[in-house]
Amino acid sequence: MNRISLLKRAPALILRRGITTYQSKCCKNDSLIRVHPSVSQALAENKPVVALESTIITHGMPYPHNLSTAKEVEAIVRAEGVTPATVGVIEGKVHVGLSPEELDHLARCKSSLKVSRRDLPYVVSKGLSGGTTVSATMIAAHRAGIPVFVTGGIGGVHRDGENSLDISADLTELGKTPIAVVSAGVKSILDIGRTLEFLETQGVCVATYGKSKNFPAFFSPQSGFTSPCQVGNPAEAAKLIASALSLGLESGVLLAVPIPEEHAAAGQQIEEAIQAAVTEASAKGITGRDVTPFILQKVSELTKGKSLQANIALIHNNARVGSQIACALSKQMNERKLRSKTHHSGKHLSQSEPDIVVIGGINVDFIAKGKTKTIHFGQTNPGSVCLSFGGVGRNIADSLSRLGHRPLFISATGADSHSDAVLNYCKHMNTSGVARVQEQTTATYCAVITESGELSLGLGDMDIHQQITEQYVSQFEKQLSSATLVCLDGNIPVSTIDYVCCIARKHNINVWYEPTDSEKACKPFLSDAWKSLSYSSPNLAELCTMNKTLGIPTPEVTEFPSCLEEVLNVAVALSRPLLEHLHCVVVTLGANGVLVCGEHDRGSVNLQPRKQKRRRQLCAVHYPALTVTAEETMNVSGAGDSLAGALMAGILRRQDTDSCVRMGLLAARLSLASSHPIAPTLTLDSVDPSKVQIQNWPKPSYRWID
Repeated sequence: MNRISLLKRAPALILRRGITTYQSKCCKNDSLIRVHPSVSQALAENKPVVALESTIITHGMPYPHNLSTAKEVEAIVRAEGVTPATVGVIEGKVHVGLSPEELDHLARCKSSLKVSRRDLPYVVSKGLSGGTTVSATMIAAHRAGIPVFVTGGIGGVHRDGENSLDISADLTELGKTPIAVVSAGVKSILDIGRTLEFLETQGVCVATYGKSKNFPAFFSPQSGFTSPCQVGNPAEAAKLIASALSLGLESGVLLAVPIPEEHAAAGQQIEEAIQAAVTEASAKGITGRDVTPFILQKVSELTKGKSLQANIALIHNNARVGSQIACALSKQMNERKLRSKTHHSGKHLSQSEPDIVVIGGINVDFIAKGKTKTIHFGQTNPGSVCLSFGGVGRNIADSLSRLGHRPLFISATGADSHSDAVLNYCKHMNTSGVARVQEQTTATYCAVITESGELSLGLGDMDIHQQITEQYVSQFEKQLSSATLVCLDGNIPVSTIDYVCCIARKHNINVWYEPTDSEKACKPFLSDAWKSLSYSSPNLAELCTMNKTLGIPTPEVTEFPSCLEEVLNVAVALSRPLLEHLHCVVVTLGANGVLVCGEHDRGSVNLQPRKQKRRRQLCAVHYPALTVTAEETMNVSGAGDSLAGALMAGILRRQDTDSCVRMGLLAARLSLASSHPIAPTLTLDSVDPSKVQIQNWPKPSYRWID
């Protein structure tokens, strides 16, 4: 009776899943890192991207030379067929890729700080702006998934560093962040010998780019020291970087590019000016981070601008060389993926069975976001429209593919241009199970959302999903019967769901059901097929539908309970009947977070796949939501699918429940920050709770289920 009384107060009104379910608890790339759409798009399409620092804009040159140089460098990068991603901090947000207006803002800003690894937390917490040094740029580029970074010269061990211990954070960052840094070596105002020794201690691979091993000294092509390695062209450099990344060393590569000979006016005049500037800095007591800007400015004065010209020339050259290396690296990585794909597709199926099979929809999504609080129908509203590729099944398969798995994705598309585009985008996935049906159109979905992220209208042409028939899916029975986990989305026909559940029951396979929406949530529950499910991740409306389909009284109501405790009680009551057969129910509660219900195990819910059904003690764990603002939300169509995919990845990696759920929340957050339903920047590192810094994870709460 208690459960029935709770259900009488249960909410039945929940917006389409993925629209509001996570918009209130996820934020952009840790809510603080913003990847420019052009950079995100290039990364998603496996095209070359080069990261650029911004201290040269804020502290390296006076205005307007700084702005013109920044624009020239980006133009050089683009001319090589590469997307530039200048990194900077603007009002407490780390930007990977800057718009022309943002570049101008940094160039003119007189209060900009010089931001290294040490300074990032303070600058972000205070909402300040600044130029990122080599170390901070490396952090942001690595987080975004950019492997090549171009700069002028790196910091190093300062003169008399053996006594002062004044050592640039650039060197330690190179020792722990796997990024290739293309520079003109080490600034000649530093102790180059000790810098190279320190890099060796940090395990950094150092190579001179060109015909010799001479290590350059910024303004001069020779420093009197040699590099341990040498690469002669972009292809050799790319191969070195690819090898370092493949080995998983977690340290960087420093490629030292000599300044072109025609600009090596660094010669005697600049070296003498440097010595004079160093002496003056010491006499004036200038120390730490203020030394380099002072010396560069002084040297420019003493050489009457010749050092500035040489500085610009070497930066242009580095940008050109770095872009050529990035192109070569991108080409090599794409060729490697193609060879791997060809190799795998040539194997007999029994030699390379997938551990996961995903069966569901594949869509072309048009997301229209208004620039006003309300959408006025019957007229044109100001806003933005972006094209992306979605579908619940596709999104989950994409998420798993980026998190170290290679699921077999079974779906259907039309034989049209939309199909060509989406399959080209999904090259990183195993789409060998996708049927292209003649005289049919690929599924399309259009969502119109308000400025705050609320769904205003959704339209879908999903008829093609009815082609994912039992007869078609039965071709993959061998893969289904040997999989560790099979995921179904609610877009596929009831007969196909029943068929897969029958296979699962026969072979004791774990099946995860993603309901998709409240209307489709009923499909497995129209027969006993639902008793073969192991997992499901509904929202409250979908959970209500499941209960109603089973004949359990679930009266209609029009609004949520106002009290969180009451919401949780309702969610537990609705989940309880399903747990008679399901192993675990993950209930998404919008702004109230996630409720995980299932078998009690050592103070939490056991998410690991069960081998057999048994009588068990049930409990529920509530994970409060993370916060997000409407301004930080770029796409609301894939957050729920990102959460589900990351949860599955965590479960299959045998992570504990807290880690699995946090992986899901972090993946959903990345989705909201991206123009794509599944963020191209999604990796295992980007959702690893031990590597992503969250100041205070909301504490989960536990309750028993009778």
